[in-house]
Amino acid sequence: MTKTLALSFLFFFVAYLFGSFPTGYLLGKSLQRIDIREHGSGSTGATNVLRTMGKKAGAAVLLTDITKGAIAVALVRLYFHFYPEVFPLSWQPWLILVTALAAILGHSKSVWLNFTGGKSVATGIGVVLLVNPWLALGTLAAFGITFAFSKIVSLSSIAGAIAVILLAIILKQPLPYLIFATLAGGYVIIRHRSNISRILAGEEPKVGQSLQQKNS
Repeated sequence: MTKTLALSFLFFFVAYLFGSFPTGYLLGKSLQRIDIREHGSGSTGATNVLRTMGKKAGAAVLLTDITKGAIAVALVRLYFHFYPEVFPLSWQPWLILVTALAAILGHSKSVWLNFTGGKSVATGIGVVLLVNPWLALGTLAAFGITFAFSKIVSLSSIAGAIAVILLAIILKQPLPYLIFATLAGGYVIIRHRSNISRILAGEEPKVGQSLQQKNS
């Protein structure tokens, strides 16, 4: 039991550090000498980087943040591949749950940015891609359909967060993955609470608009 707890903590810590890598912040500092947290929504995620710094920067942040989540799950899979005799295979989903949540938490509460960060959407996508590609496909479909009609990234992200919970149930995912989908999806929705207020007030900007443009 002690060894299990130690390994869980180690995976949590490493995955949290991967998630904490402040992609948007570092890109803002290196390319435009700005603190991205002082612009737009104040998030370090891809959407705010897109609005503030353009498509190339937004795409770079998006891909990097997706990779952070994928790495968190890959670490566990690789461990069980190379050291299958250490722990029962049935423990793998539970360690994936620990590392996945750590990566998502790290992205939104980065230790390098005084525990600020993004909304954890892209990092969550990276996790789901490795947990279950079909679950990821359904989640991305919900995002894409909502975005096609609304052109609002935050609303589309919320739709994806709801979809990942429902699809985890429909696809009869193992209990650890069902717990992950529920906690991660709920967390993403909570992280968008200010966006929800603006959506309800009709003030949430569409892609191509800034908050200032929408509210002017």
